[in-house]
Amino acid sequence: MSVLAAIGVLALLIAVHELGHFLAARLQGIHVNRFSLGFGPVLLEYQGEKTQYAVRAFPLGGFVGFPDDDPDSTIPDDDPDLLRNRPVFDRAIVISAGVIANLIFAYVVLVAQVGATGVPDGFDYQPGVAVPQVISPDSPAGKAGLKSGDTILSVDGDVLPANQDAIVELKNAIERSADREVLFEVLRGSEVLELNATPEATGDGLGRIGVQLAPNGEAIFRQPSNPIEIFTLGAQRFQSIFVGTAGGFYQLVTNFGETAGQLASPVKIVQQGAVVAEDNATNLLVFAAVISINLAIVNILPLPALDGGQLAFLIVEWLRGKPVPTHIQDGVMQSGLLLLFGLGIFLIVRDTTQLDWFQQLTR
Repeated sequence: MSVLAAIGVLALLIAVHELGHFLAARLQGIHVNRFSLGFGPVLLEYQGEKTQYAVRAFPLGGFVGFPDDDPDSTIPDDDPDLLRNRPVFDRAIVISAGVIANLIFAYVVLVAQVGATGVPDGFDYQPGVAVPQVISPDSPAGKAGLKSGDTILSVDGDVLPANQDAIVELKNAIERSADREVLFEVLRGSEVLELNATPEATGDGLGRIGVQLAPNGEAIFRQPSNPIEIFTLGAQRFQSIFVGTAGGFYQLVTNFGETAGQLASPVKIVQQGAVVAEDNATNLLVFAAVISINLAIVNILPLPALDGGQLAFLIVEWLRGKPVPTHIQDGVMQSGLLLLFGLGIFLIVRDTTQLDWFQQLTR
């Protein structure tokens, strides 16, 4: 059920994105002839007065179709309400509306999460540091046997305290132990294990083992004093996630060699969402907000086949005073689709082979 919940979240976020494009076009009177959720064979279909609506077999995708690209369309080529005949600004609104919809949705979800859980009012710390995620089985942590959900109780015999300084102490111990074996005492369920890991030296000479860290314990919440507090805290969380996500993409671009392993396919995203759903259903709202912001930032990047790539062509058109030739746009978009498709297949295969059930099949 947790896996289905995670898939449902991803499908919902894609639907929100495509609905943004759809509404931005329809509200401007621009012709839209297809609205599809998913890819592949059609499961459900409804022909409206102007638009064909469809639900397809594979939920992790979708598209909004325009008669501009339909050779069977009966709309005249000079119709002012065809997307290609609209001014640059009108088309830019349609193209960017999916990103805007995902950002708005993320904020609404975070506000709902604050309203459902309450306002943080302290933290009940327990000894040690939680490990929400091991980045890769090939990381030092993965090779040592650390798993998502473990709690690190001590490092080289030094017990990690039950306070907010525990993460800092653990990070410092790992960073100063580059290329030197470190002994971790780990709590997994009710079992205490001893695992040895050797942090890898990064470009700055500091050790890394490839894990995410979080305080061990539970947050304490109180009821909001007024609605303004809910919306304000939702905005603060939105800003924090957005800035952190944008910073992560910046690191990916400027330091690709060391951060490329953090790229995740839908398989990995669903796996992480399932873990979140099992841990706390309310946290699934935060997961939805994080993925929605990620989806927005990815789509606004100026890459072929993404919304940002189409916006880049519009900016060039605005500067030149005329569109980029169609054959150039088509060539760039097709090349971009091929590269993204290839990358997607690679990530899906990689993340599938790292799943526990697959690892057990190959042993």
